[in-house]
Parts: sequence; structure tokens; C-alpha cells
Amino acid sequence: MTSPPIPHHAATGHVAPQADHADKARTLLQRIADLRAWLFLAFLILGFELWSRISFGGTFLFNPFNIQSIAVFAVAPLLLATGQTFVIISGGIDLSMGFIMGLAAVVAAHVINWATPGMGFGLAVLFGSVVAVLVAAIPGIVNGMLVALLKVPPFIGTLGMFGVARGVAFLLAGGTTVPVKNEVFSALGNGKIYGVPYIILVTAVFVLIMRYLLGQTKFGQHNYAIGANAQAARRAGINIKWHLLRLYILSGMCAGLAGVLYAARFSAGAAQAGEPLLLDSVAAVVIGGASLFGGSGTILGTVAGAFVIAVIQYGLVFINVAPFWQFISVGVVIIISVLIDQAQRRFSGGRQSE
Repeated sequence: MTSPPIPHHAATGHVAPQADHADKARTLLQRIADLRAWLFLAFLILGFELWSRISFGGTFLFNPFNIQSIAVFAVAPLLLATGQTFVIISGGIDLSMGFIMGLAAVVAAHVINWATPGMGFGLAVLFGSVVAVLVAAIPGIVNGMLVALLKVPPFIGTLGMFGVARGVAFLLAGGTTVPVKNEVFSALGNGKIYGVPYIILVTAVFVLIMRYLLGQTKFGQHNYAIGANAQAARRAGINIKWHLLRLYILSGMCAGLAGVLYAARFSAGAAQAGEPLLLDSVAAVVIGGASLFGGSGTILGTVAGAFVIAVIQYGLVFINVAPFWQFISVGVVIIISVLIDQAQRRFSGGRQSE
């Protein structure tokens, strides 16, 4: 009895042309999905550039004022989104960040006003900023304990802290904004060095540190592992409870820094400072390629996502479109990003890395 003939590609070890082409197409689609935030950003910039040249006879992209304004628009949402990236990669979400940011802004304003007469302008700013960030870590500790120790779902636990932080912030602010009378603090929010605003430089340095933390440290690798498969991470010896506690503290401190820079920019602390930015922070992370199921995402993707939102917000104002279209545009981009993520998950179960 003779054995059936062996196909040529099997005998030689070569892959069939059809399978090879399918693998190449799948790899290309995967690459496009990974870069979707940057592609969105390029598409938006090109669209506004063409509109500007046709309608106004000027440039959108190569106008330094536009570039600086977009970057300033992106500062607070990006700081919130940086902390949100860590949380979403772990498989959770932090809905309290907006009002933790407002709480930090109010605390910074009060402490700086109190400390300025005795410490002077510079030391008062440093002291007030540190106190505000540390205060912002307190809701993070509570969130971490609720999620890690008491097993409260992140959505519910952080939603409860949303209300608590909101109430405390408004109580400390007396229901109004708290003006800051400190020249150094105002300079931090509105000053420039070689034409670049200080708040952009501070944000850039912070984002680079967070990128290193996520991509190059055990903390970051454990974060991916927990988000991808918590049970496997536990069996691998990762202390999930301790990690989640630190994770939500980090998230709160990111919101705290955002609140400090907000107060510096406007020379006032406002309890509602971060309320409209919470959705933007989640949107930036999702647009940037992170999966709401956990296990994937990058800081660079979040940066691109934050700039997508900033370009939409500034660009629509630039071309005199009603601001309500901002919500529709951002919502459409979020839906497209989620659909791409769903398709991507069908092709690959692997995680992204820095």
C-alpha cells in the first residue's frame, strides 16, 4: 500500500502562497490597528490644514500659535489619561480622577495662599504643590483598598469616590473658585522658556517618566500581566493586592499634578476643574489603543489619543464650527477605536508593549 503524495510545500518546508499572503495581510492590519491613534491624528491635521488653506488662505499646522494652543489644551487631559492608562491596562477604570483633580487644585490654591507670606513666593509654590499631590493620593489609597482588599468593582468603587471627592472639593472651595495671589505660581502656569510654556515642559518630563515606569520596570510588566490574566499573574507570584493599591495611588497623584497645573494656569483653584476632562481621559486611552478589557496599551498611544482630542477641540473652534460638534466628533472616534479593538482581539490575543 503506497502512502499519499506529500505536497511540495510540506515536503520542502515552505508555506503555501495563500497562507503566506494571509499572514502578511493579518500583520498589516495588526500594524494599522496599533497605529490607529497616530493615523487619526494625521488625518485630522491634514483635514484642518486643507480647510484652513482653502477657506482662509493660511496654514493650520505650521502656525506656532496653533501648535502651542493645542499642546496647552492637551496638558490636563493627558496627565489624567496617563494615570488612567495604567488603570485600564490592569483591567480597571478610575472614574474619580476628574474631581480628585479639582480637589488638588483647591488644596494647592489654599495652601499656597496660606504659605506665601511666611515662606515667600517660590517655597510656597513648592510646598503647596507637594501638599496638593499628597492629598490627591488619599482618594487613591481609598480606591485601592476598595478594589484590592474589599473586592469592590473598580467602576462602583471609583464612582463612589467621585462623589466624595466632589463634595470635599466644593466644601473646601466654599462653592466658588479660590484665587491664588502668587507671582511664581502664575508664571509656572503662563510663563515660557524659549517660547515653550512651562506647563508643557513639566508634562513632557512627567510623561517620559511614566512611559519608562510602564515599559521598563517590573511594576509596568506586572500591570500588563494582571490585565491580561489575573489568575495567571497570581500563580506567577505577583502580589495583585499590593500592586492595585499602588496603582490607584499613582492614578490619584497623576490627577493631583493635573490639578496643580490647572490652578497655576488660571491662577485659581476650582472644584469642578476636572469634571469635563474625565471622559476625555478615558477617550484618550481608548483612542490610543488600550483595550477596556485590560492587558494592552501604551503611554505613547495615550499621548496620540490626547492630541487627537485636543486637535478636534481646537480645530473645530479654529474653523468656526459650533463647539457641540466636539462631543459628536470625539464620540465617533471612540466608537471607531472600540470597533478596531474588537477586530484586533479576534486576530491576536497578545498584548502591546512599550
